[in-house]
Amino acid sequence: DIVIVTAGLPRKPGMSRSDVLDANLEVVRGLTADIMRYAPDAKVIMVTNPVDVLTYAVWKQTGWDRSRVFGLSGVLDAARMASFIALETGFSIKDITTMVLGGHGDSMVPMSRFTTINGIPLDTFLPQEKIQQIVDRTRNGGAEILALKKTSSANDSPAAAVATMVDAVCNNRKRILPCVAILDGEYGHSDLAIGVPVILGNRGMEQVIELQLSETEHRQFQESANQVKKDLAGVS
Repeated sequence: DIVIVTAGLPRKPGMSRSDVLDANLEVVRGLTADIMRYAPDAKVIMVTNPVDVLTYAVWKQTGWDRSRVFGLSGVLDAARMASFIALETGFSIKDITTMVLGGHGDSMVPMSRFTTINGIPLDTFLPQEKIQQIVDRTRNGGAEILALKKTSSANDSPAAAVATMVDAVCNNRKRILPCVAILDGEYGHSDLAIGVPVILGNRGMEQVIELQLSETEHRQFQESANQVKKDLAGVS
């Protein structure tokens, strides 16, 4: 069984994902108790924001193996990045592979160095200035949608991203996807939930994949991890 948790207070224009933490933490804790009671063998995919913190909260409350509790983040952010690249280059989105690490928020780390178009590095087609604009737009993709919708946050793109994750688990695809995972020494962190590339299969989050980061990428990832830790400090 897979339980997908989406319940919670949505962001409003001007709010960050962290701004809804207190209200959504209370909601998710109640749901987690029900999951433990009625679906004790399930895997949990967290969608409710702030997803990094709430993935961690569910993992702690259940006491389950980290393979069974993981969250939506990079699958959605990477899809947005790919769509922006497709719009800019005119190439099919089916040929674009992207990777986004870090917290699901303003501190996320879109990885242009690991982004390709049919295996060809992105900087073959776009100058660095344009790539940076795409990186910035990816970081602010959720806020951009929120500003347009006014009263609710994104729906369709998160649903499509979750469907990708569910397909990978239910059909044992062994797909490499960026998701919120509990780290256990990877990337120099433990006891932390944050977006990293993982293998998704029928056992859930089966493995965290450690990328060799450049000095700049490592610094950006650490800054993102520090932001998630700051939010986690408010979770008792």
